Amino acid sequence: MYRFRFHGRGGQGMKTASRMLGAAFFLSGFEVQDAPRYGAERRGAPMFAFVRAARKPIHERGVIRQPDLVLVADDTLLSISATAVLQGVKKNTVLLISSSQGSKVWQERLNFPGLVLTLPTADEIEDPLQRKFIAPALVGAAVRLVGVISVDALVQAVHQELAHLKEEVIARNREMALKAYDLMADYAGTVIEAGEQSAEFYEKPLWIDLSFEEARRAAPVILAPATSEQVPTGLWRTVRPVIDYQRCHRCAWICSTLCPDSVITVNQEGYPEIDYEHCKGCLICMASCPSHAIRAVPEHQGAAA
Repeated sequence: MYRFRFHGRGGQGMKTASRMLGAAFFLSGFEVQDAPRYGAERRGAPMFAFVRAARKPIHERGVIRQPDLVLVADDTLLSISATAVLQGVKKNTVLLISSSQGSKVWQERLNFPGLVLTLPTADEIEDPLQRKFIAPALVGAAVRLVGVISVDALVQAVHQELAHLKEEVIARNREMALKAYDLMADYAGTVIEAGEQSAEFYEKPLWIDLSFEEARRAAPVILAPATSEQVPTGLWRTVRPVIDYQRCHRCAWICSTLCPDSVITVNQEGYPEIDYEHCKGCLICMASCPSHAIRAVPEHQGAAA
């Protein structure tokens, strides 16, 4: 059985990627499972999807703990331990990363036990809104790495999963998939099938019981931090809201109340302040600001300012 795990951020098409790869396997005569798994459902939040493929009925269920191939659409996820990108990897696991850094750099940085490969597609896509085209590139590379799926099946899978989109979008996805397929020519057949996984040593999840805490009567908004304060969710952000205080009218009850994560507080002068450690970059504050005092800047520019 082949086991694949895609890691990316919301908006990068990991769900579509898993469906494309699953469709390509199915068209090649395999039994298939493919499914996404979300955390916070918003653009930029970490998520993953998995695919199982075998020539006989698949009885395994749940998330994939020991993948044969890990595909990473955003190399910044590798620095966030909570995303568990490397969980369950083995010496024969292959790690494929879309990154501007070379494979040798990642091999040393991660001390990875198996083969590390990179796709140099990230540099070619400067517009963050176009990063979804990384998904078909990962699929094309995966198809070549397993070596049991034809190019025709790959192309047909791309068309099948994107049939509802415009022809130029489908063509762009097909182009990215075939380009990555060609780039992995030297590693064709590197990813091999693993055997059945025994449940003999299965361990139950370490559940944490949280006691119920009643909200204050008629509280319009919850501002008190709980366990979420311990998680630096600002790492999810790809776009940063920045306040122009010269335009701000100090109507902070609007942006602070509408912020879904309660990261906007009001200082002593009545101006709003954003907690960038926990702001996820949803930009609801920007959309709701009546004086247009909040603008969005790419995260790498805002962090450097």
